[in-house]
Amino acid sequence: MIRLLRITLLSLLLIGLVLAGLIYSLTWRPQAKESLAVACSAQAPPLVPGQALKVMTWNLQYLAGKRYVFWNDQARGEDEKPTLEDMAFSLDEVARVIRDEQPDLVLLQEVDNGAKASAYQDQLKLLQERLTDLYPCSTQAYDWKADFVPSPHIFGSVGRQLATLSRYRIEHAERLQLPIAQHNVINRQFQPRDALLLSYLPLSDGGQLAVLNTHLERARRPDETQPRQVAALGKVLDKLESRGTPWLIGGDFNLLPLGQYQRLSEGQRAPYNADSPLHLLWDRYPMIPSNPQASGVDRARWLTHYPNDPSLDGPDRTVDYLFYSPRLKRVESRVRQDDTLRISDHLPVLARFLLPAQ
Repeated sequence: MIRLLRITLLSLLLIGLVLAGLIYSLTWRPQAKESLAVACSAQAPPLVPGQALKVMTWNLQYLAGKRYVFWNDQARGEDEKPTLEDMAFSLDEVARVIRDEQPDLVLLQEVDNGAKASAYQDQLKLLQERLTDLYPCSTQAYDWKADFVPSPHIFGSVGRQLATLSRYRIEHAERLQLPIAQHNVINRQFQPRDALLLSYLPLSDGGQLAVLNTHLERARRPDETQPRQVAALGKVLDKLESRGTPWLIGGDFNLLPLGQYQRLSEGQRAPYNADSPLHLLWDRYPMIPSNPQASGVDRARWLTHYPNDPSLDGPDRTVDYLFYSPRLKRVESRVRQDDTLRISDHLPVLARFLLPAQ
């Protein structure tokens, strides 16, 4: 009996070690700070002090379009992946909008690469093929990656990226890891690992512009992860500001501006806190859209998120933003809504700035 118990325990131990080794081999463990590859043509010019700079930030929802309610949406639908036809349509539409706007910098979130749900497409490459004449420089960073996720909704690979396209030279780029949610030790291996994609663009006078791109946690309910992420992000921005480096950041922050929480229905409020952690940034730095814009009489013009939810007939909240150093001067800004509602569950935010003069 004792011998049988020992054999059973040893067998369970061996199975546990094999499973641990398998999980270790299938998962991705990025460092706190990593240098990234930059693709940049030798002909790409540097920025010039005092010049105008047009910026777009847009969460592409991995080109899935708006005909679905996915299993991981707040509305908890049954859809698991888009069709190739829908992704092809969204790809063409994204390229059309970018080509029409022709921003100098494009900050993209939820761009898939090697994910089962999006047919293993390299979506940045597909987009660059359509915009090759506009953006000689680019860099990208994963914020979710695994060769195999055992969830029945995925049951395959995931690969989701932040991507930055630029008309101007990118000198170097880094991936900075943000705090992640406190899942159990096994679950944690398969979850997104939200990050900052930090690109440095040289100026002709020897200075630099720091451009940051991010996608913060999409929580099911308020927790400490988002405040920790915003605090970590704030430290990076404070460091750049203290060094005298002008900067801007865009992305999907998954957080509400002042006043919008009260305007959402009780069910739609579930992921948010009445006291938005985003105040850790807007208390110190200019935000686009600003709180008066996002919650004022013209607030409908500044809504950026159209959730996949049959109960909604249009955008109902703002979660995508641009923040920028006070060293930059904001010239104009807007959310492009009129022809983008069917491309993604997020809408592009655009702004034009003047860089600091010499």
